Amino acid sequence: MKEVRTLIVGAGEDGVRLDKWFKRRWPHLNHIMIQKLARSGQIRVDGGRVKPDTRLAAGAQIRVPPLPDAGEAAEKREGLSPRDIAYAKSLMLYEDEEVLALNKPSGLAVQGGTKTTKHVDRLLSAWGEGVDRPRLVHRLDRDTSGVLLLGKTPNAAARLAGAFAKRRAQKIYWAIVVGNPKPPKGHIDLPLVKKGVGDREMVVPADPKEFGAEPAETDYVTIARAAHRAAWLALRPYTGRTHQLRAHLLAIGHPILGDPKYGNEASADLSEGLKLQLHARRLILPHPSAGQLILEAPLSAEMRAGFDRFGFDEHEAPADPFEGSGRRR
Repeated sequence: MKEVRTLIVGAGEDGVRLDKWFKRRWPHLNHIMIQKLARSGQIRVDGGRVKPDTRLAAGAQIRVPPLPDAGEAAEKREGLSPRDIAYAKSLMLYEDEEVLALNKPSGLAVQGGTKTTKHVDRLLSAWGEGVDRPRLVHRLDRDTSGVLLLGKTPNAAARLAGAFAKRRAQKIYWAIVVGNPKPPKGHIDLPLVKKGVGDREMVVPADPKEFGAEPAETDYVTIARAAHRAAWLALRPYTGRTHQLRAHLLAIGHPILGDPKYGNEASADLSEGLKLQLHARRLILPHPSAGQLILEAPLSAEMRAGFDRFGFDEHEAPADPFEGSGRRR
């Protein structure tokens, strides 16, 4: 962009920091570039000089000076093929002006890494770049399928993320585990900590006073059993720790089937041919503007394989498996 422009701060961007406002439109700009443009007075808000951390008000006029080109790296990130875009759009469960919900498949990472080039974050370019790009507000493990929520404006993303942080989002997962938990429903209150176990990092139970330990709580309810071999559970986490459900189920002796990292000998024998049997089934939380969002993801092919093997019928699940359990978010 080689010309000076004046842009207006949208209603959904009220309260956003100036540097983040620029980054959302021109992701290739780094903090040093934005700081230099602001310090030299090339960036102005309503005619006045500002700092990069200035909070913007809806309706404010921003002077945008000529900016450097995005360069080859940004072009590669934004360059989705028509096939990629069609695939991204096929994952959509729900969309309005502020909210996007995807049905994340098993095996697709949410964000990229050193060896991960195909991931949800990259696919979000299908909806646009800069201010039009949806923002992740929570995470799912690579091999967990189900509801993944995003905000389509900075304000909506902040409100949705706040609902998770304040535990106003009710998450219900389905899982198939080894054996039959006793009692058939209960509450797991077991702090977790990340540790090196062998040649890999795992999340394991910890003493509450242990360095790095974080509180972790999960409710579970047995929906159906396959004799004494396996059980179909509904899980409701109250906290959002990494691998929380997988670590908690292993800790009580009923690991999730198809889990090579948090399994035991019994689960390995029963899991032959199965992928991770964990599915983010339902998400209920306040809509950023008004009302309530109730989002539900159909069974993935990987979960359906488990249901077929053990004879479970998804239609047997009650609307609210935790009704009458007392504790709610």
